Amino acid sequence: MTGTTTDHRAAAEKAGRELEEATPQEILQWAADTFGKRFCVTSSMEDAVVAHLASSVLPGVDVVFLDTGYHFAETIGTRDAVAATMPVNVITLTPRLTVAEQDAEYGPNLHDRDPDLCCSLRKVEPLNRGLGGYDAWATGLRRDESPTRANTPVVSWDPKRRKVKIAPIARWTQEDVDAYVAAHGVLLNPLLWEGYTSIGCSPLSCTRKPAEGEDARAGRWSGSGKTECGIHL
Repeated sequence: MTGTTTDHRAAAEKAGRELEEATPQEILQWAADTFGKRFCVTSSMEDAVVAHLASSVLPGVDVVFLDTGYHFAETIGTRDAVAATMPVNVITLTPRLTVAEQDAEYGPNLHDRDPDLCCSLRKVEPLNRGLGGYDAWATGLRRDESPTRANTPVVSWDPKRRKVKIAPIARWTQEDVDAYVAAHGVLLNPLLWEGYTSIGCSPLSCTRKPAEGEDARAGRWSGSGKTECGIHL
């Protein structure tokens, strides 16, 4: 789709209404038909579900991954496996500063002292920069993950980046995800088998295993009051 920002915003608002009851494949087909190569998928490599779904309607789709410098080895391994085995083009984004450079400028363990700033430097800024060549991006947000995500639209306008934001599995439950993974043999981060339910950076202040009865994202920034890295705020 070519057009102005106003056109894209109007298209997003219209699609958000019309595609609310659509399947993820139908939502992604709309994105592929509308934006073509100016559409990408973002993935934390917790799983490859959205990348797999998108590749079924747009083989060779760009899958954007943020390498924060703090990832678990299993997350990097999942990224490499996705790149090697799926019909997608994995693009790795990195922060402007290495971890060592950030430590030198801001002091060590910024993730413990100021997690919002750390996420801004290592996630939000690189993603904003990396999405510059796209008009639309897809994410794996689901409404059942946490109260802060309960109203996630399937298609919306992202005012921060002035792009169309697509959440094709927003209406899915964990059971839906599990069924799709089982049916299609989709790659999963091995840490999911160890009890992690939401996987971010490896410092304990960023990611821990949730206790029984906690929501899926309770282990993220535990005890800090922080619930999102800033990408989806």
